[in-house]
Amino acid sequence: MKKYLTVVFFSLVAFAASAQTEIKYGYLSYDSLMCSMPEYAEMKSQMENLRKKYEAEALYNETSFRRMFAEFLQGQKDFPQNILLKRQRDLQEAMEKGMAFRRSADSLLVSAEADMRRPIRERLNKAIAEVGRERGYECVVNTDMETFPFLHPSVSENAAPFVIKKLNAVKP
Repeated sequence: MKKYLTVVFFSLVAFAASAQTEIKYGYLSYDSLMCSMPEYAEMKSQMENLRKKYEAEALYNETSFRRMFAEFLQGQKDFPQNILLKRQRDLQEAMEKGMAFRRSADSLLVSAEADMRRPIRERLNKAIAEVGRERGYECVVNTDMETFPFLHPSVSENAAPFVIKKLNAVKP
């Protein structure tokens, strides 16, 4: 019985040791892969155009406010009290609207970028998952945050070339 248990024990140890040598991990830089995708470049271009449009509108609001302020300064000596107060309220309102527009534009830009980025990330995640299954990886490690300063080459490989190949093979 002892011999049988010893044989079973060593068989399990040998099986575990052989199983460990087959474990394989992939690693890649997620951000680098995403930035290399043509869809990402197009998204950046669209975001820049959108940013320019919002900036142009904000500049228009500022120019309008400055014109109102200059007119206010020129006429403040001649305005009756009630017109003076109305103009001050108009200036305050214009300034608040301009600041609200800037805040709203910033929020809308962040939201638009997240919406545009979502399908790109989904496509990249799908390609990584497919490569992971095809190459037999236990997992694929993202090296962007430098969380893994060392990955042993006998159990890991750079998965980026395989993911790039997969992305190029399947166009959106």
